[in-house]
Amino acid sequence: MSLRPRGTAAVALAVAAALSLSACGGGDGGGTGKGDAGGDKKAAVATGGKDFADAAKKTAAYGTEAEPGQFPRTVTHAMGKSEIKAAPKRVVVLDVGEFDNVVSLGLKPVGYAPSEGDAAIPSYLKKGAGSPKSVGTINSLNLEAIAGLKPDLILGSQLRAADKYDELSKIAPTVFSIRPGFTWKENYLLNAAALDRTERAHSALAAYQAKAEKLGEDIGADKPTVSMVRYMPDRLRLYAKASFIGTILEDVGLPRPKNQQIDDLATEISPERIDEADADWIFTGVYGDAKATQRDTAQSNPLWKKLDAVKEGRAKDVSDETWYLGLGVTSAGLVLDDLRADLVK
Repeated sequence: MSLRPRGTAAVALAVAAALSLSACGGGDGGGTGKGDAGGDKKAAVATGGKDFADAAKKTAAYGTEAEPGQFPRTVTHAMGKSEIKAAPKRVVVLDVGEFDNVVSLGLKPVGYAPSEGDAAIPSYLKKGAGSPKSVGTINSLNLEAIAGLKPDLILGSQLRAADKYDELSKIAPTVFSIRPGFTWKENYLLNAAALDRTERAHSALAAYQAKAEKLGEDIGADKPTVSMVRYMPDRLRLYAKASFIGTILEDVGLPRPKNQQIDDLATEISPERIDEADADWIFTGVYGDAKATQRDTAQSNPLWKKLDAVKEGRAKDVSDETWYLGLGVTSAGLVLDDLRADLVK
């Protein structure tokens, strides 16, 4: 028997991840967690994990058989099945993607786990977010704080918190996607199934898709190549196809340099190899404090300064908050706005 909702047109990535990236909480994920059963589950869906490539396909099969408005409802998800007795009103979200999803569906979460080192509510969500309480960070959840909020639903992912699932599910019905990132559309529909807002989610995704296609049309047939560079405290990444931003660029039809045409989250380079970011347009993000990254080292490299995109003003900083950390339909729409401002003249 089929479950509702099914995923959108996103198709499972066919090639397993080639790179194994170490732990990091910045956006799409890519960390591993080992040492117990929960850690093993997290490792399996991390970048380079055995289940990484199939995450979108598997998430699309999750959902509920309940009719609209029907409660109790049972939701099948990455960690099993959860029964939700009534329409959720007090929702705790354990990552920015779930935060984006819940707010876009018209709810104000009561609790939120921000990224490491940033307790602020994402600025682009403030208008509809209300005043959620902090419940730790995505990699260090405060279970006592979560319980104190008396939630009736907790939304998160296997990658971030598989090792905390049993404890969380004793607090409230808990629904986990497999991982954040390139599965963002499927995650959105899974969250909507738990919240009984599937129709609204489908409408939002359709609007996003139409906006992306229109942008592609307006850019024209001769589309520029786009390179995605992100400076992080312990690494420098060129983001690839199996990432949040990778799916958006693909929806618009923007081509990527060959070294970013891989079915993985990203490839990593050193500042000395920054010329590998070469493309018609280069968009750069910074996770956290720029001084804690290798951005200055990379951009002082003569190879960087010789790139045509740099010399001609087509290398631009973008909002890490929306381009890399947002992981939801609202942030995806804002990325499209930024792309239009630069690429449509």
